[in-house]
Amino acid sequence: MNKKISESESARLQEYIDSPEKQQQLYRKTLIIVVLAQIFGGAGLAAGVTVGALLAQDMLGSDSFGGIPSALFTLGSAGAALGVGWLSQRFGRRTGLTAGFFAGGIGAIGIIIAAATNNLFLLFASLLVYGSGMATNLQARYAGTDLASPKQRATAISISLVSTTFGAVAGPNLVNTMGKFAESFGLPALAGPFILAAAAFTLAGLVLLILLRPDPFLISQEIMFRKKTMDSKNSSGNHSETFTENKRGIITGAVVMVLTQIVMVMIMTMTPIHMEHHGHGLNEVGIVISIHIAAMYLPSLVTGILVDKLGRTFMAVASGATLLAAGLIAALAPGDSMTGLIIALALLGLGWNFGLISGTALIIDSAHPAARAKTQGTIDVLVALAGASGGALSGMIVVHSSYTTLAFAGGIFSLLLIPVIVWSLSNQKNINEKSRSLHS
Repeated sequence: MNKKISESESARLQEYIDSPEKQQQLYRKTLIIVVLAQIFGGAGLAAGVTVGALLAQDMLGSDSFGGIPSALFTLGSAGAALGVGWLSQRFGRRTGLTAGFFAGGIGAIGIIIAAATNNLFLLFASLLVYGSGMATNLQARYAGTDLASPKQRATAISISLVSTTFGAVAGPNLVNTMGKFAESFGLPALAGPFILAAAAFTLAGLVLLILLRPDPFLISQEIMFRKKTMDSKNSSGNHSETFTENKRGIITGAVVMVLTQIVMVMIMTMTPIHMEHHGHGLNEVGIVISIHIAAMYLPSLVTGILVDKLGRTFMAVASGATLLAAGLIAALAPGDSMTGLIIALALLGLGWNFGLISGTALIIDSAHPAARAKTQGTIDVLVALAGASGGALSGMIVVHSSYTTLAFAGGIFSLLLIPVIVWSLSNQKNINEKSRSLHS
């Protein structure tokens, strides 16, 4: 008996093992719960994206540090991704995701206090903790795949991501409303969105804590464990080879997500400050960022179908091409043009969406089931660190050069996806032949 599952749950587990129909019922139930949590999580995530750079600019008095908030909460998300992945691997998705969202809520509260007291040390520390919400919001996409069939995986990821859109789009459009709400309590207006974030992350954690039972990851692990044990008893063949890890696929998926994260964070982070310099107000910034976030998540249902139908590598290449177009348009569009900025930031979000879903599907396909949650958490650490680097460098690049240079560099950087995909495909024929021989 797997020690992660109590004896009292043994009979229920056997029902899931014996019944593919019950597995699919739990798969659908899990998706509904994840969707609800992601709606709240998306609202919490949007606060830092929208006003984080402006808050740092206000408190530090320099554009050079505009990328620091993004770097800090992205760096914090790296550590949180590792922690959430470890907790999920050992205790299940419910424990890992709940802890991550609660930590994000605590970080948001810390940012509110820091803004009210003008305490930079507390601001920086709280931004790191706030990053837990960002990491958990992304890690939640894996929960829906635990009981999904291979042909359902990209679609499951997409359903999780598209649900984030509702909260993430509403968040930036509530900047002015939450700012006035904060001012009514004597707090700085820019602290307002973080009040929303604190409530949203806490509610997301409560949804998972209360409703995510039975835990889909622990169920899937126990099913795999029992089936493997049964196979070893009933056959002299080594069935464990069926689960051989595909390291090349993991590396490819990781690189796709890392590159798309760097490009997206670099350009997105400095866009609010770029807009402010060209006379745009908070309301216009909120519109552009909400459209950007909508493009990050809303196309997910279609993207998931395309990834399952057209292939992981095809959509990864499409990600690079879309990010290139985003960078070029952002670089060439006049700073006072709302239309140009909206198109550029929408394409930036769409390119990130293509890369995240295709990269995630590659990792789920390639990782060994017994260590899948841990592998997923480790990869998300790399993605978060990449985003932190992009966020930290973006402000420096703009100050020492320009937003145009930053956007153009980001677009060109996305072209690195092409040699990675070529490298991945170069050995695909051998992988397919090995897979066919294992199943023959």
